[in-house]
Amino acid sequence: MVKAIRITETGKANVMKFVDIELKKLAPNEVLIQNKAIGLNYIDVYHRSGTYPLPLPTGIGLEAAGVIEEIGSDVKEFKVGDRVAHAAAPPGSYSEKQVYPQEKLVKIPDYISDEIASCIMLKG
Repeated sequence: MVKAIRITETGKANVMKFVDIELKKLAPNEVLIQNKAIGLNYIDVYHRSGTYPLPLPTGIGLEAAGVIEEIGSDVKEFKVGDRVAHAAAPPGSYSEKQVYPQEKLVKIPDYISDEIASCIMLKG
């Protein structure tokens, strides 16, 4: 179980709940990321408010940077311990950890911090 922010309805900020979730099993092309920094973007407000609806219940947040903890059997571009960032669907970066497809990840160079990497992936 990991901690994550989830919504079961749309509305103001009070619809966000900090809950325990069970992560899905990795598909062959997916990795498990321990999020170190999460980017906040106005699209998160649009998702939460229902302006850009998501199927409910759902996690929110599209941007994050973290460290790969586990890789699926078909993952060849990344290894455990790699620092990575992303800014695309599926939503759910407001979470301690998340499962994410390898084709939507980029490696973070050593000279870029997790905090910077998490917020430069998607300009809002």
